[in-house]
Amino acid sequence: MTTPPLLYSLPLFPLGTVLFPGGLLPLRIFEVRYLDMIGKCRKAGTPFGVVSLTSGAEVRKAGAEAESFAAVGTLADIRAFDAPQSGLLQIECVGTQRFRVRSSELQKHGLWIAEVDAIADDVALEIPDDLQHTATALRRLLDTLEERRRAQGDTVRLPIGAPYRLDDCGWVANRWCELVPMQLTLKQRLMELDSPLMRLELVSDLLTRTGITE
Repeated sequence: MTTPPLLYSLPLFPLGTVLFPGGLLPLRIFEVRYLDMIGKCRKAGTPFGVVSLTSGAEVRKAGAEAESFAAVGTLADIRAFDAPQSGLLQIECVGTQRFRVRSSELQKHGLWIAEVDAIADDVALEIPDDLQHTATALRRLLDTLEERRRAQGDTVRLPIGAPYRLDDCGWVANRWCELVPMQLTLKQRLMELDSPLMRLELVSDLLTRTGITE
């Protein structure tokens, strides 16, 4: 468990995806509001918050629907940074801790700043026998992806980052949530669940329905 939740200001990046703790997120950034935000976060060594869009679009357009987003998001730490040309950044982030938005404000230059409360990390829980098939299937998938990467060259990026925690309910559930196609609202609800065991049980049902596991 983490220390008690803390309230602090956080720059937000509303996206049409859900970032899970431990998940990898590559981003290609060209909007001025986010170029400035990422530059400041990288310089200060601080995270930003990824929240799932409920209306609006990732890129601002004149006359477009206003942005709104889910109340629970995930901190993103920048772990790789590249500026291939002026006005363009390519970064890779890793999700860390979940948070709940207490209040948010849209700044003049279009960046959202929020007051947030940290949400405690998932409790580490060993996968029970009746759900072990979820970890076994994920291990097989990871082996296949690693073989493909070696065949194509080590520069190919895997969608899941090490270390692998195939004995942990929350980690296995989160990785399947990233890999299995599902509605954004369902993915958001799974990420928000306090119980990693319940999250894995629901993921197991989904894997069975889609034929990934039996």
